[in-house]
Amino acid sequence: MISDIAILQDLGIIVLGAAGVVLVAQFLKIPSIVSYILAGLLLGPVLGIVGITESVEIISEVGIALLLFLVGLELSLEKIKDVGKVAVVAGIGQVVFTAAGGLAFCLLLGFDLMEGIFIATALTFSSTVVVVKLLDQKDELDSVYGRIAVGIFLVQDLVVVVALTFLAGLGRGEEVAPTEMLMNLGVAFGGMALLLVVAAVAARYVLPWLLGRVASSQEALLISSLAWCFAFVLGAEVLQLSLEIGAFLAGLALAQLPYNHDLRRRVHPLMNFFIAVFFVSLGIQMEFGAVQQIWLPAVLLSLFVLLGNPFIFMLLIARMGYGERTSFLTSVTVAQISEFSFIFAAMGLSAGLIGEEILSLIGVVGLVTIAASAFMILNNHRLYEWLRPTGILRLFGATEGTGGMQEEVRRDGHVVVVGMNSLGRNIVRHLHEEGEQVLAVDTDPEKLEGLPCETLLGNVEYRAVLEEAHMESARLLVSALQIEEVNRLLAYRTEEAGVPCAIHAFDPTSIEDLLRLGVEHLIDSQRVGVDRMVESLSARGVFAP
Repeated sequence: MISDIAILQDLGIIVLGAAGVVLVAQFLKIPSIVSYILAGLLLGPVLGIVGITESVEIISEVGIALLLFLVGLELSLEKIKDVGKVAVVAGIGQVVFTAAGGLAFCLLLGFDLMEGIFIATALTFSSTVVVVKLLDQKDELDSVYGRIAVGIFLVQDLVVVVALTFLAGLGRGEEVAPTEMLMNLGVAFGGMALLLVVAAVAARYVLPWLLGRVASSQEALLISSLAWCFAFVLGAEVLQLSLEIGAFLAGLALAQLPYNHDLRRRVHPLMNFFIAVFFVSLGIQMEFGAVQQIWLPAVLLSLFVLLGNPFIFMLLIARMGYGERTSFLTSVTVAQISEFSFIFAAMGLSAGLIGEEILSLIGVVGLVTIAASAFMILNNHRLYEWLRPTGILRLFGATEGTGGMQEEVRRDGHVVVVGMNSLGRNIVRHLHEEGEQVLAVDTDPEKLEGLPCETLLGNVEYRAVLEEAHMESARLLVSALQIEEVNRLLAYRTEEAGVPCAIHAFDPTSIEDLLRLGVEHLIDSQRVGVDRMVESLSARGVFAP
């Protein structure tokens, strides 16, 4: 048994170490995940402040569960339905080619068969967490290449769930008879199939009703989603599977709900905390001395990932009819190894199938590839413009056009309407009938149902929601809310962005404050307000074509 003080002490040191390294890494523009692993190396192998204790292992296990829950939350089938074919072909093709090539390369470098299998598997998968964060930062997650990348990650992650299930079926490395091993594998895959069916049925029939009842409450939605996560973790434990499988499938089920965007926004702060905890604890468990002996294989394997993965994807995606730019931008996103790679290696270490030096090797490859690919993703358009004149990309057979489909971009000049009470719904319908492109926003999914326009579930008090609504390029923002503090915040944000706004003046005492904040129009009633608002703003040129 370990004391609560030991857990809190180690957790406190991990958080302080992560915060200190991240502050320094920001100035050097080092990705956060890389800085977390570096913090773990400093706390563990370098300075010896934190050792590999039972408390660190417990903290790491919790971090793994919530990290995999976050990965599942990012994988919405709705977002990738139009790129499903290329995602499946490219995802499976890359897994096959990288695994085979990686295993052959490892055997040439002198690793034995079991070590080669684990290293090749680790090289096969790309990081959903890293890429989604970077593409979201660039506002290109909904671009064609962004949707293809997310689809590829979904395929890869489903493959890695199979690999984790296989590893769970092998047990902890004890010598067992072949018949017993086959029985263990059958139980593991049967349990995984059962969890997958439960997740699919729940996503279709149970979760929309269950979470729909609490979606308007931030706290209730957060607690309910975490309860769902840990229920699946417990289910995986009962079925003798790894908790990683349960957490991932729980997140995958929630990702299919119509309000998964809002759920991700609310869960992300907690997820980011445990991402830091997991990767710092991973760095603590790395054997730093062993890296000095295997630095050459680490460098060569890193080059294999940075150059080999994009090469394979360029060939596959170009053959699917996509253009040169889309093929290149998609290929750049996969030039790193995954958080699953670290988890898979950590499970292999705990099962006694590999040694600490292999975990350290995979950790170094992760550091190098995540850091390098982050630079490539952030500068992907610049890299494309630099390589295009050389003619190298034409060797892959891609056309110079976009190919496959055009980029989907919200056109400027839409109207954002916040608050789907009777006034808000009336405004939405009126503007839609006038031919305006309208985006309706509310925290309650039921209030968004049946509207004739695009909808967004979210709380506008979060700046991320306004960013997702593309408020900075909107023609107008309208608030039908009867919440004085939120209306003032919206008035301030629109004034800051230079976007005209119309606010529901339900409280006469707030009119002076709203006018001082630059509100273009005050809506004074449901019946008269809509017509007067449109007429007034048209006179000012807001609705002029």
